[in-house]
Amino acid sequence: MTTATLEAKTTAFDVNDVEYLRHGRKPLLARVYKPRGTGPFPALVECHGGAWCMSDRLTEHLRHEYMASHGIVSIALDFRSGNEDPYPASVQDINYAVRWAKHNASELKTRPDLIGISGQSSGGHLAMLVAMRPRDPRYCAIALPADAAQDASVRCVVMSWPVINPLSRYRHAKRALASGGDWAKGIIGRHDSYWRNEANMEEGNPVLALERGEKVSLPPAVWYQGRGDVVHDYKDPESDFPGNEPQRFCANYKKAGGEIALEYIDMDRHTGHSPDLSKSGDMFARMVDFVGRHIKA
Repeated sequence: MTTATLEAKTTAFDVNDVEYLRHGRKPLLARVYKPRGTGPFPALVECHGGAWCMSDRLTEHLRHEYMASHGIVSIALDFRSGNEDPYPASVQDINYAVRWAKHNASELKTRPDLIGISGQSSGGHLAMLVAMRPRDPRYCAIALPADAAQDASVRCVVMSWPVINPLSRYRHAKRALASGGDWAKGIIGRHDSYWRNEANMEEGNPVLALERGEKVSLPPAVWYQGRGDVVHDYKDPESDFPGNEPQRFCANYKKAGGEIALEYIDMDRHTGHSPDLSKSGDMFARMVDFVGRHIKA
């Protein structure tokens, strides 16, 4: 998919920023991309990447614009950064955002039953964690108005190279740094900032939650993975699973009764650099197709 293709809109859309939550004097904004028309449209609550500590609602705008231009409301979130607020602060914000979107569905041109969740890298981890534990008392600690009775369950999960196992990735980065992998330097510090300790990385961990036999929600999901990406697609030497972490998670998800697809895409993934999403092949089109199959008005 070229940049020119990305600019070829099929549906006009509008963009505006909305304050969906406030912590003291700090507002949290959602940039909402709404297709023009009456709807209701499918919607995705979007979680940005950045190793839990960087980036914001503006970072992955190409994906959000594509979704909106193809009839999907894209709700791109700011949430608390792990630089100042450790786990589970951002999970609480995202859980609230899902419930907020359901409560305000008509203004967002969607319906409560048409809302999924999406995320890239650490945002993919956060999206899946929220989806798997929509009613966890720690995660839904921020109350909606008294007349709102929504939970944070979602219709589907769309992930792009998620950090699905933060504990194994932390140890993977430490091994890489010891052998000269400079990409790991910043990643280790951001893990430390957000998670604080390995016990939290083990607890807030979709892979290990499944392997522990935790009872979780399992909405239909898809994992898009660029090839040659050693930061997200690697073998955990501490696990007896024969494949890499994407295969390990998907096998566990299916074993628990969930539906998930692992789809590799032909795009360059350079360690230590954000991906060029304008060179992501047909990934966005595949996302639209997945949402269309799993969220029907």
